[in-house]
Amino acid sequence: MKYDIIIIGGGLSGLTAGIALANAGKRVCIVSAGQSSLHFHSGSFDLLGYDARGEVVEHPLDAVGQLGPEHPYSRLGKSGVQRLAAEAKRLFNRAGISVSGDAIANHYRLSPVGAMKPAWLTIGGFVHSSSGTSLPWKRAEILNIQGFLDFPTQFLAASLKALGVDCQVKSFTTDELSRARKSPTEMRATNIAKVLVDKDSLRKVADRINAISGNADVLLLPAVLGFSDGQSLDDLKAWVKRPVQYVATLPPSVSGVRTAVLLKRLFAQLGGTMLVGDVANGGQFKDGRLVSITTEHLPDEVLYADEFILASGSFMSHGLKSNYEGVFEPVFGLDVDASGNRGDWTRESLFDAQPYMEYGVHTDEAFRTFKNGNTIDNLYAVGSVLSGHNSIRQADGTGVSLLTALRVAEIIMERK
Repeated sequence: MKYDIIIIGGGLSGLTAGIALANAGKRVCIVSAGQSSLHFHSGSFDLLGYDARGEVVEHPLDAVGQLGPEHPYSRLGKSGVQRLAAEAKRLFNRAGISVSGDAIANHYRLSPVGAMKPAWLTIGGFVHSSSGTSLPWKRAEILNIQGFLDFPTQFLAASLKALGVDCQVKSFTTDELSRARKSPTEMRATNIAKVLVDKDSLRKVADRINAISGNADVLLLPAVLGFSDGQSLDDLKAWVKRPVQYVATLPPSVSGVRTAVLLKRLFAQLGGTMLVGDVANGGQFKDGRLVSITTEHLPDEVLYADEFILASGSFMSHGLKSNYEGVFEPVFGLDVDASGNRGDWTRESLFDAQPYMEYGVHTDEAFRTFKNGNTIDNLYAVGSVLSGHNSIRQADGTGVSLLTALRVAEIIMERK
């Protein structure tokens, strides 16, 4: 099979690049192994939350110039980050993902345990604030489903009280939710979402909430609604008599699943092809270019393309691997930026910046990859497989995924 572009990886960066290229009329194929890190999503997208010292970044665009030359944003520049951030927001809106925020100033999202974290964009209906030390209510009720353990209400309540919000914690259930609770494995956010897809079941939840809620300024509920769109979130808010806001749960993340579903839907609408549950396992190179790839589930089929994008992620998604000899990229054996001394990979303290988090595929200014010291002219890398940034410590993972994917899509289109 022959395509204009083949993308290896169907997470946030792969889908973003695929949508941008398919929208430009390119014939695009995404090879996706399965679930991505979106299943751990917080309900917010980070652009740059912390600097190298661990200090909160209030204005991400102003902080771009302070990043080291190895950071992916340094290749985009402040104006490039601003332009591509606006483009990413437009892409979300087109996919039906309602978000608020901008790249000029971070706001703060409320984590499942009550921490206020800087964020760039937050999904509509989720708690967020312009301040990291206050919230816009005096009284809140935290409502949880009986038996749902991935919403640590006591931590959340203690944190809100420290922010000056008087909190009460209440729980509720319905016949449908009680049946799901008989099996502990069923009381996960994604399984609850399946139960509450049915409008009658959701209406019963609204009725129970109305029966137990008082006169709080806001009702805070776990974000367990809406696999394929935000309609159920809107329905519940309309049926409940008090203002409702949602708080992200511990993984798995319903909002992350919904984001993936909506991006995949848009990619398919634009004519893209997705090979789900398959893994690229090698490629043929000729004259400094990647000619074709093979996959595990299509052993007799060779996939050809003019351009290729590696969006396979970092260690968690096996885009990078390591052994006693070193860190390596497993599909093509690409050059990586990593220390050859295992002792340099980590620091003794858990809370120190861990060097291995910045390891990744070595690329040039146009995000083209290298193999044995030589540039691969038509193989680009995007997202968390790139070296030069620590997505946990700097809170920049989703931003790097979105912006580098959009930039590489632009570079490919400029070449044609």
